[in-house]
Amino acid sequence: MARKIDAPSAEKPPRPLAGRIFGFFTPILNRFTTRIAGRRYVPLYVLLRHRGRRSGREYVTPVVGMRVPGGFAIPMAFGEGADWYRNIVATGGATIRQHGAEHQLGDPAAIDPDSAASPFPRWQRPVFRALGIRRFLFLKGS
Repeated sequence: MARKIDAPSAEKPPRPLAGRIFGFFTPILNRFTTRIAGRRYVPLYVLLRHRGRRSGREYVTPVVGMRVPGGFAIPMAFGEGADWYRNIVATGGATIRQHGAEHQLGDPAAIDPDSAASPFPRWQRPVFRALGIRRFLFLKGS
């Protein structure tokens, strides 16, 4: 079961800096990265499979994702208004393909990279701040 992550608002929150910069190019980049994401020799991108919160349709989205202790973390470069994020929170989980292997994940939670419970090393935190990334989606699993 998914944990409640703050009260959702009717309108999408503003995008972080990284999302505003790359947002224009996302449709073009996604066509390319969907083909390579999650493959064995592509360490940065993972392929995220999730269900639509209203339609129930399966979607496949290439995202930057990293294995952290206890699961996976995905930077929310487009903020908490991204459709993939809202779908995962509503359905309570997703599947990630990384290095050619599928991982069933659940219990989504938004985490702050600067919090005491953050799974990120101290040296990475300033990079996230510089890109305007203040939240990550953490999904529990193997």
